[in-house]
Amino acid sequence: MTDIQFEVTQNQGTEPPFKNEYWDNIREGIYVDLISGVPLFSSQDKFKSGCGWPSFSKPISPESVQEKHDVSHFMIRTEVVSTKSGAHLGHVFKDGPLPTGLRYCINSAALRFISKEELAQEGYGEYLVVFNSVE
Repeated sequence: MTDIQFEVTQNQGTEPPFKNEYWDNIREGIYVDLISGVPLFSSQDKFKSGCGWPSFSKPISPESVQEKHDVSHFMIRTEVVSTKSGAHLGHVFKDGPLPTGLRYCINSAALRFISKEELAQEGYGEYLVVFNSVE
């Protein structure tokens, strides 16, 4: 794990906006928890929010993430944590697109991206249906 990955996932850190791996990634695939490998978000739900971090309208499965009240840094926010690993992922805000109206603002450093083409070989073949693909 890199220093920034540790800082973000274990110490509730935040990586710089617009200077992180996935903020502008437009490839099809899924984003998994860096620590546990649990699928968290799909590129199908990713959108350009202009905030400088990857933004998603919803998680792949509601059970994959937990939301926690966060009052750090003199703000009131909702923290997003991986259910399996307990890793800090980012925050969720109520300014996203319909139908959810949510913006899951997630640190790239907490994620690993697996492209649609690599899903089967990485053990995530069941997620190919998300992209209307067949092997």
